Amino acid sequence: MSLLYFKALSDETRLRLVHILMHYELSVNELVRILDMGQSRVSRHLKILTEAGLLTFRRDGLWVFYSAAAAGTPRNFLRALEPFLPDDATTHADMGMAAHILEERARRTRQFFNAIAENWDELNHEVLGDFDLPAQVCAALPAGCGTAVDLGCGTGAVLARMLPLAGTLIGVDGSARMLDICRRRLEGEGVPEERYSLRIGELDHLPLRDHEADFACINLVLHHLSDPAAGLAEVRRILAPQGRLFVADFLRHNDETMRTRYGDRWLGFDEEQLTATLRHTGFRLVRSTRQAVGRQLSLLLLLAETC
Repeated sequence: MSLLYFKALSDETRLRLVHILMHYELSVNELVRILDMGQSRVSRHLKILTEAGLLTFRRDGLWVFYSAAAAGTPRNFLRALEPFLPDDATTHADMGMAAHILEERARRTRQFFNAIAENWDELNHEVLGDFDLPAQVCAALPAGCGTAVDLGCGTGAVLARMLPLAGTLIGVDGSARMLDICRRRLEGEGVPEERYSLRIGELDHLPLRDHEADFACINLVLHHLSDPAAGLAEVRRILAPQGRLFVADFLRHNDETMRTRYGDRWLGFDEEQLTATLRHTGFRLVRSTRQAVGRQLSLLLLLAETC
């Protein structure tokens, strides 16, 4: 097996690919940009590394994403190899370009939500129809909750409904326009400023202290993140011991129009995949249910607690 691995890595380009993909999950087009090579050439190298078991790939609708093997003998081999990988100007440039591409992803997401903020409630209704998601969130709130956080709070529809059930509310969103609308909603309902805090920030680097919240919800947000596992790990950081998390997101689907109309990055999640990610990031699953919504989509509703 080791001979197969070494043969697969007997090329400078494939060494570069492995080094990049040990740190990031990227599409073929993104790798083409980083390496500045033709797509057919990059695809051939990816095929060799994948057939050797050193890379894995994930299909998401029409897109394919590659990453280094995450477990087993291939992962152990890559960990042992990592100290011996080249550390030069080329690899530094590769990593810099990869980080730039991820920042571009985040910037495009922010721009998208700033642009559609005024129409977000209407767009949301297209998907959810008559399903009352805020009621599901409120039902998951623990009695006597101190601090509740809505991560990706958008225009504040869920946050406003949680007001009577928590002492303090925190709304986090990456879109300044969304937070402006959320603030206007709360002010219009006469909510005292001391009852809530609205914070701009990314979900993989939350603007909250360790263990600051007793409850968090993250509704229809994970599918916008480049790395949902990193986002859930951040949620785990900001939740208190025995803190509770409510997640609502799409089950896996093939509706490519969700990328353009709603800015989605992932076309939903497999239930086993998402619950496994919760376990790996320090949560215990309490309950999992499914709910059919509009556009022939289904929601996965998860309730979890910190371990």
